[in-house]
Amino acid sequence: MSFVEYGDTIKDGDTAIVFLGHESMFPVKVQHGTVTQTKYGVIRHSTDLIGKKYGSKVTCSKGGWVFILHPTPELWTMNLPHRTQILYSTDISIITMMLELKPGSIVCESGTGSGSLSHALIRTVAPTGHLYTVEFHQQRAEKAREEFREHGVEHLVTVTNQDVCKNGFGVSNIADAVFLDIPSPWEAIGHAKSALKAEGGRICSFSPCIEQVQRTCLAMEEYGFTEINTLEILLRVYNVRTIGLQIPDLGKAAEDNSSTGFDSSSPSHQGSPCANLQQGTVQFKSGVPLREVVGHTGYLTFATKS
Repeated sequence: MSFVEYGDTIKDGDTAIVFLGHESMFPVKVQHGTVTQTKYGVIRHSTDLIGKKYGSKVTCSKGGWVFILHPTPELWTMNLPHRTQILYSTDISIITMMLELKPGSIVCESGTGSGSLSHALIRTVAPTGHLYTVEFHQQRAEKAREEFREHGVEHLVTVTNQDVCKNGFGVSNIADAVFLDIPSPWEAIGHAKSALKAEGGRICSFSPCIEQVQRTCLAMEEYGFTEINTLEILLRVYNVRTIGLQIPDLGKAAEDNSSTGFDSSSPSHQGSPCANLQQGTVQFKSGVPLREVVGHTGYLTFATKS
């Protein structure tokens, strides 16, 4: 099993996603002799998972059923164990596009955190690219190495435990892109410039506060970066549903019907709008924004090495 090389069959040692519904899923490490408890009953790995195809419908001990899905970076973002605040697919999608990433790209990242963006970057640059990710916290760095190894992508990523603001990324003049998600990104702009290739490399900095953005932009200008721009992604989801509205009483409907000789019981007029007047409401499809929407996550600042 690998997050970048998809397989058909569930094997011992795989990481799989147990899908109970769109709002309920969780990851599980498949192991011989192990069982997983769900609200629908027990899943026995040896008999219910190993050897089955990904996407299979698995019946639990209580008679309920779940789907077993192959992990992807998107599913992992929704289910990973949180060691830090993470980036979600809305921001990740614009980051990979604006950094102009493709298979074969070399990317430097700091910090690694929970590995949400890291998995998406690895999938984008595979199979010939590489991710150099730096994490200041030792335990988080070790956990990230373990996860990359379990997910079959350790050959595409190098994890370093150090302070990027003092020691940089450990590489020079090879990166196509640099991503910064640290408290003081302006202190790492010089190291980011050193890591980027001779010209044309892209940089992105994620910061939740506008004051951080201001200092980062000043540092980018100081180090000669161009095309500096900051944006914020706000996602607004609409719920398409059928709603009913009362027909207004204009006072003349009955008179108009009698004067024109309209017969609402006639089969030819059953589907007309006038036929709904007796019911008092009309039904139609409408797009309604959700009552609660995801608000501010952070500011994304992009620039180019000239």
